[in-house]
Amino acid sequence: MTSPTGRSDIAADTVRGGPRRRRVRAQVRGVPLPLLVPALIGMAFLIVPLIALLVRAPWRSLPDLLTSAEVWQALRLSLVCATAATAVSLVVGVPLAWLLARVEFPGRGLVRALVTLPLVLPPVVGGVALLMALGRNGVVGKSLDSWFGITLPFTTAGVVVAEAFVAMPFLVISVEGTLRAADPRFEEAAATLGASRFTAFRRVTLPLIAPGVAAGAVLAWARALGEFGATITFAGNFPGRTQTMPLAVYLALQSDPEAAIALSLVLLAVSVAVLAGLRDRWMTAR
Repeated sequence: MTSPTGRSDIAADTVRGGPRRRRVRAQVRGVPLPLLVPALIGMAFLIVPLIALLVRAPWRSLPDLLTSAEVWQALRLSLVCATAATAVSLVVGVPLAWLLARVEFPGRGLVRALVTLPLVLPPVVGGVALLMALGRNGVVGKSLDSWFGITLPFTTAGVVVAEAFVAMPFLVISVEGTLRAADPRFEEAAATLGASRFTAFRRVTLPLIAPGVAAGAVLAWARALGEFGATITFAGNFPGRTQTMPLAVYLALQSDPEAAIALSLVLLAVSVAVLAGLRDRWMTAR
């Protein structure tokens, strides 16, 4: 209710946050208890471990831990390999996403299922699969070794391959979804003006789907940076050559827990930065 002048209630609304805050309070009060309690438990389950990591962090010795040669070596290798894996994913993943979104062909559903399989496949199984395919005695690796002298397992290139294997599906799914949401009539209009299909993709489609490509690339990069199982199985854990940050965390946890926490904080900071960069796409209610 407002007073005859209306000023007192308007001022009160301004002090208390206005009608919007009252609506929020009413919505919170209206949440059923059988839904609110499990929701709070789930929230605590996801947030408390991260808070514990911050609480137990050795803040005083953190600068010394993060500036050690081993940490910088693992960090540099992780950044280089994750970036290279993302580049590989972009080169082959964007055309693959376009093929799945724009071209009708027999078995397209099966191909899409196989392409996205690494999302749910245990990473160690992915590493074993890579060994069977690209190892020295693998289905493809045997020919690479005998014909070209190329050996991928237990090398830095093997780290890139393992990370690309698990990260590329994130890019493909993101770009395919963006392509399906884009209006194909722009490509058809370019074709009527004499543009080839590739020219239409390069000049019309790619600028339209650029935000989806960027989001998929960031997700793929973050996934590659955090890869562990496929990397240790296919590339091993050799400092300076294949030991990335997650592998360094695992090794440090056995001998120096404080160093493991420090390395974990670096990866946590990267994850937060990725979420911050994608907040408009993934964290905004629409």
